[in-house]
Amino acid sequence: MTVGAVLNQKGAAVISVLPGSPVTEAAEIISKRRIGAVVVCDAEGTLVGILSERDVVRGLTQHGAGLLSLPVSALMTHEVEVVTAATSVDEAMEIMDAGYFRHLPVVDRNRRLCGIVSIRDLVRFRITSQQSDVESLQAYVIGRGYGLGRVA
Repeated sequence: MTVGAVLNQKGAAVISVLPGSPVTEAAEIISKRRIGAVVVCDAEGTLVGILSERDVVRGLTQHGAGLLSLPVSALMTHEVEVVTAATSVDEAMEIMDAGYFRHLPVVDRNRRLCGIVSIRDLVRFRITSQQSDVESLQAYVIGRGYGLGRVA
C-alpha cells in the first residue's frame, strides 16, 4: 500500500497558488472547494510551501484585518514535509501524526508536485484495502468448505 496507489485511486489533481497570490484568493479557494489546504508552487511548478486553514487562522490572530493584504508567502508553511509515490501509506500516516498536520504533498525527486494526500484519503484507502482483504479471506474460507454450519 503506497501513496502512489492512493493517488491512482483518488486522482492527482492539486489546487495550487503562487507565493505572491493574495491570502484572500487562497482562502476563497479553500472555502469554495471545501479543502483544507492549498499547495504553493513557483512559476515552474516546484513546491515552495503549503497554506492550510490553520495557517490562515493563525495569521488572523497575528495580523488581524491586515491579513487581507498579505501574500500567501507571508503565512504559508515554508518547510513542508513531503513524500514520494513510493512512500508507504503507514509511513505517510506516521509523518502526519508526528507533525500534527492533515495534508501531505507528493513530489518527485526534483520536488515537482505529483499530488497531495490528506489523512482522510489515507484512512479511506486503508479501509477499502482491509475490506477487500476480508472479502478475499471469506471467499477462500467458503470455497474450501470451512463455512459456517459445516463440520470438518
